[in-house]
Amino acid sequence: MLEVICVSGIQQDSNKNGPLCMVTWRCTRICTNNCLYCSFSKAPSVPHEVDTKGGFRIVDQIYDFGASWFGISGGEPLLRKDIFELVAHARKIGLEVSMITNGFFVDGENFDNLARNEVHTAISLDGNEKSNDALRGRGAYAKAITAMTKLSKEGLLDCFVTTLTKLNYRDVSHIVDLADRYNAKMAVFHNFVPVGRAEQNLDLAPTPEQYEWTWNKLYDLMQEYKGKTEVNVYCPFFARIAKERGMTDFQDWYENYFLGRCTFNGKYLGITENGDVRQCGFNEGFRLGNIRDKTLKEFWIDSNESELAKKLVEKDNLKGKCGVCEYVEICGGCRTRAQVMTGDIFESDPACAYIPEVLR
Repeated sequence: MLEVICVSGIQQDSNKNGPLCMVTWRCTRICTNNCLYCSFSKAPSVPHEVDTKGGFRIVDQIYDFGASWFGISGGEPLLRKDIFELVAHARKIGLEVSMITNGFFVDGENFDNLARNEVHTAISLDGNEKSNDALRGRGAYAKAITAMTKLSKEGLLDCFVTTLTKLNYRDVSHIVDLADRYNAKMAVFHNFVPVGRAEQNLDLAPTPEQYEWTWNKLYDLMQEYKGKTEVNVYCPFFARIAKERGMTDFQDWYENYFLGRCTFNGKYLGITENGDVRQCGFNEGFRLGNIRDKTLKEFWIDSNESELAKKLVEKDNLKGKCGVCEYVEICGGCRTRAQVMTGDIFESDPACAYIPEVLR
């Protein structure tokens, strides 16, 4: 399951002035699926997973930090037995709650609790039935459809979340059409980041040319469904496509709506199942410390003052074609993919097809 949660149209509470609207907690690694691109290798649990008391402290920390939204991911959050105790506490103190689920357990008491607490719920869906089940396991598509039908009727279906691979990149129209049909607010597409199981299945990664086709197709779909279902992309490259295609009000979209900017330079804090705080929802290596030892406010300062963040803010530290690209200020590539594939977090992102003007 992806850690990053997305909710369309969210706005910061005017009574709060925290630096982030949402903080996400990957509350467990336990999951029924074994997705081929999962950002961590499947494990039943991890040592020192945060208990219920620690979960309450995380929720309180998010509120004190000034965020308006509590994001929950996994693993599969609905397999965590105390999840609705924590959700209820978050709602009681005034936080909105967003959760990403594979849909297998959106029924019975779980569904009643989602509805009672007005949880904005995202469903993981990776294409049509054939491609989705090839990536996520047999029966996953049918379960997702059943869940989204229930959630849609209750007005709780927030977004679909898709990870792009060679198996499903041509299914993006199907995903956006389903999102529109079931009244989801957003369809979100992640690029393939080679960490966890994905690093063991690199043959699933789209080629740079396949990515280029997909980004342009998603831009077309963004225009086609404008005013109905929002289309957003978790990949830095998409900013270049939007610029090249002449997006109206590009700067406002880039600064306030685009989800794909690199978060290493002080734009994100996420919490893992054992309480570690990190700056990237995919990179398991760079961690700032543990929530048991510091507050989120302190971690926010640390994240912005870290040597890595400072170097990444200055885009001229990037190497190769990323470093000389005329779009470096709005893109800069995926630093985690560059690190995994080249051994250097500052190297060029090998998934990008674009050739900068100075290299032509």
